[in-house]
Amino acid sequence: MSSSYDAVVVGGGHNGLVAAAYLAKAGRRVRVLERLDHVGGAAVSAHAFDGIDARLSRYSYLVSLLPQRIVDDLGARVRLLRRRYSSYTPDPTNGGRTGLLIGPTSTFGAIGAAEDEARFAEFYRRCGGLVERLWPTLLEPLVAREQARRLVDDDAAWRMMVDDPIGHAITSAVDNDLVRGVMATDALIGTFARLDDPSLIQNVCFLYHLLGGGTGDWDVPIGGMGSVTGALAAAAAGFGAEITCGAEVYAIDPSGEVRYHCDGADRTVRGDVVLANVTPTVLAGLLGEEVPVSTPGAQVKVNLMLRRLPRLRDDAVTPEQAFGGTFHINETYTQLNEAYARADAAVAPDPLPCEIYCHSLTDPSILSDKLRVAGAQTLTVFGLHTPHRLVSTGDPDRMRDTLTSAVLNSLNSVLAEPIHDVLMEDSEGRVCIETKTTLDLEHSLGMTGGHIFHGGLAWPFVEDDEPLDTPAQRWGVATAHDRILLCGSGARRGGGVSGIGGHNAAMAVLEG
Repeated sequence: MSSSYDAVVVGGGHNGLVAAAYLAKAGRRVRVLERLDHVGGAAVSAHAFDGIDARLSRYSYLVSLLPQRIVDDLGARVRLLRRRYSSYTPDPTNGGRTGLLIGPTSTFGAIGAAEDEARFAEFYRRCGGLVERLWPTLLEPLVAREQARRLVDDDAAWRMMVDDPIGHAITSAVDNDLVRGVMATDALIGTFARLDDPSLIQNVCFLYHLLGGGTGDWDVPIGGMGSVTGALAAAAAGFGAEITCGAEVYAIDPSGEVRYHCDGADRTVRGDVVLANVTPTVLAGLLGEEVPVSTPGAQVKVNLMLRRLPRLRDDAVTPEQAFGGTFHINETYTQLNEAYARADAAVAPDPLPCEIYCHSLTDPSILSDKLRVAGAQTLTVFGLHTPHRLVSTGDPDRMRDTLTSAVLNSLNSVLAEPIHDVLMEDSEGRVCIETKTTLDLEHSLGMTGGHIFHGGLAWPFVEDDEPLDTPAQRWGVATAHDRILLCGSGARRGGGVSGIGGHNAAMAVLEG
């Protein structure tokens, strides 16, 4: 027995919930099918350690690309906090005894880069003019490349961010190796590429990291990432969308028929349209089509629970300042290139470039009263240049241990005390370390190759000769089938916790 809906959404991640909410708000009958026993996908909070009352953002952790307009349109109770500092980067050439703090006060002089401070600011001023013009277009029908270039109206900024490898612009802008690395990391988060890669995939990644809100600010969600998903799910349900968890979709027909397994039985539902909040590779499998080649992911994430923040070797900054923004470790420009070369040869980088986020410093609400009083903190460590093939071949458990050790060793290289000295233990006496590799993302979340952007980002505009004849094409959510649309990170202008893919899929449906 089957039932019919105006739209069936496959996958209850945040984009699927956004699409469902917009369509339900417009009076459409909507059904969301989620494989797991909870919605949210990668945007979830969890009690990761037994007996530790802390809600960690287990996978995704910061918010930049979620437009306020989506939040307002849906009446979603999403609250974000700005971090006090932008970043801190210990100098690896002296073991972290000095470092670069960027925030209300900056310390370029401490690392011998005083002359780069104004150049650094000018570089981001030029970038800011471009992203400020492009940001509003992400919630509009796609524009062509030449139209986007005219909209930006700054040929020099366009060349450095869109036409030429971003590494060239960075090395031309500043001289200090550490300052160059701080700038370069935004081009490499979840992307495996050299900074001078002619494919420019690093440029696309860089653009999206600066694009959010037209400012590039990355904010902390109050209550953790799960609070964002919870607010979007509540909005969708409030407008009348039906959300079914524990519903594993195993086949989709181009006619709109969706088959899934739930509560021990095979079931069928039909939609006038089907919105796929899964990777394009997963969608091809559900359609029974040839699976396309997908770009694999290239990161490792380690969650830590600390009794307190560790002491630093740099006595010019406090741990609260250093961990109050993004803490960069072993991410000079040279180290990033060397790490890529090692990983490209199927060897884990040593030292591993990492960056750290301390959610609880900005938002202590994720901790119990007892933990807050005791001074406990959470750390999320994100390791770069760890491509999927490192863990998908050979012994994945052994490589997970290798990458975990690489993360901790990299961190210890700039601390005044071993990180193990401040790690908490769970109720079973195990140290509070949780590692998530690309293989874990593939198995637990269905992210093909563990790619956090569902297979690679694309420019937020189309080439001048690309067709924009249908609503789905105009909104960047088209597939080869008229009744099936992408609505997740695999859509054009998808990626990150943004809701943009869901919004644009809903707009295509309503326009059609």
